[in-house]
Amino acid sequence: MTDSHIQLQDYYSPETFARLKSFADTKDTPFVVIDTATIDAAYQELEDNFPYANIYYAVKANPAPAILKLLTERGANFDIASIYELDKVLGFGVGPERISYGNTIKKSRDIRYFYEKGVRLFATDSEADLRNIARAAPGARIYVRILTEGTLTADWPLSRKFGCEIDMAMDLLILARDLGLEPYGVSFHVGSQQREISSWDAALGKVKVIFERLKEEDGIELKMINMGGGFPANYMTRTNDLQTYAQEITRFLEEDFGKDFPEIIIEPGRSLIANAGILVSEVVLISRKSRTALHRWVFTDVGKFSGLIETLDEAIKFPIYVEKKGELEDAVIAGPTCDSADIMYEHHKYPLPLNLAIGDRLYWLSTGAYTTSYSAVEFNGFPPLKEYCI
Repeated sequence: MTDSHIQLQDYYSPETFARLKSFADTKDTPFVVIDTATIDAAYQELEDNFPYANIYYAVKANPAPAILKLLTERGANFDIASIYELDKVLGFGVGPERISYGNTIKKSRDIRYFYEKGVRLFATDSEADLRNIARAAPGARIYVRILTEGTLTADWPLSRKFGCEIDMAMDLLILARDLGLEPYGVSFHVGSQQREISSWDAALGKVKVIFERLKEEDGIELKMINMGGGFPANYMTRTNDLQTYAQEITRFLEEDFGKDFPEIIIEPGRSLIANAGILVSEVVLISRKSRTALHRWVFTDVGKFSGLIETLDEAIKFPIYVEKKGELEDAVIAGPTCDSADIMYEHHKYPLPLNLAIGDRLYWLSTGAYTTSYSAVEFNGFPPLKEYCI
């Protein structure tokens, strides 16, 4: 970034930013303020660009009640990772047919709990988990998550923690049938904040192989492809717009499966919520490490343990807006806690105005996703990050 004075209009309309800022000015930092109208518009954009897909919101991105209520009313489905998320979503009157248990790592008693609540769609990627599902959720629909590449081109890549190789995926789907479950589909996730659209093409190529071989060799007709999330939010590094992603992904689907392709699920989290939020923090301290240091350390009242864990390895570079103008100088930005890991940006230094002072506010843009839900409960006694939805 060559200029700290980012162009606000690249992220928010003047009306939206003015509304969020006027609300923010009445609150003590730190906190996130969420604009629900932005979420509503983002959901509509997803529906418009993926008219054939069933949208399952990844609740982990931001489980705020106001967001869940809005998406419930919009008719969204929900990708759920735990019994706690399940109870929260069911509390809004969401029917179990709108829920997928998308976590491949789960206790038998939690599987049983989902099943007793009426959920019938379960992800898996291992034999042990599949056998647990067969015992605790007889007759359930199963989709198997496969490993995909794309880790080098995603800002927040996914490790090999989730998914399995193609051969094992086919074995699991056959075993699912033999255990009395319904082998329903295949899922993948190309990595969060994925910039390389061709990652979906490579993943769908693998899915096609599984669909064709199971049909030809085992008489199993799969019905669904879960393409996960990965659509990007609006951070400092520009990405293609959602329409471009949708056009290319639709083309990949038609090339592999023809016009009459299977049921498609997408699981947006970041792309739906991130741009709706602004995290507001205050400068606590500004210092230099020597008399000749060429950059300042700017300490703010929010850090890695209060919502900004995605700055780990400086992976996600949030746009930061300050009201002061003037000559710029590089700064390291760090959090308030007594932990040396609580530095957000040290290698990538942010140009900030030289006249920035203690008590000034930093506005972290596009922070609606994976901030409050990642915030620590009481590290150093600091409370969890507050959130307001307007």
